[in-house]
Amino acid sequence: MHVNWREAFVVSRMRVVDRERRGCCGTVPRTWEDPAYPGHHDWSMLGAEGCGADPVHVDATPVRFDTPIPGDLLARLTWRNRRGRTRQLKYVVDGRLENSVGLQGFYRLAPASAAELADVTAGAVSSR
Repeated sequence: MHVNWREAFVVSRMRVVDRERRGCCGTVPRTWEDPAYPGHHDWSMLGAEGCGADPVHVDATPVRFDTPIPGDLLARLTWRNRRGRTRQLKYVVDGRLENSVGLQGFYRLAPASAAELADVTAGAVSSR
């Protein structure tokens, strides 16, 4: 997600497929200057192996910054933590985000919210 002038946008829909290094990842870097995952281009930053993370394979829509989240949907988006507790965004006023602090970090959307945002991204991809 991306916020610009109190309007929230979907940047991409991404689903993690697995976290194992495969042939598509390219060769293992020999020096710090070599790309970590040359076969993954834009998504290579997700596999930050040197920082203790694994390579990540994703199923994702193209990255774009022009797909707004409708205000009514923004107000009802729900996230769920590992303990099963849910939360919604604070500071949504008249379909606009007054403060983006609630979007900072990585969170798992509740299934219903994920499905609704998938519909938004599907519409954006098909309209290209």
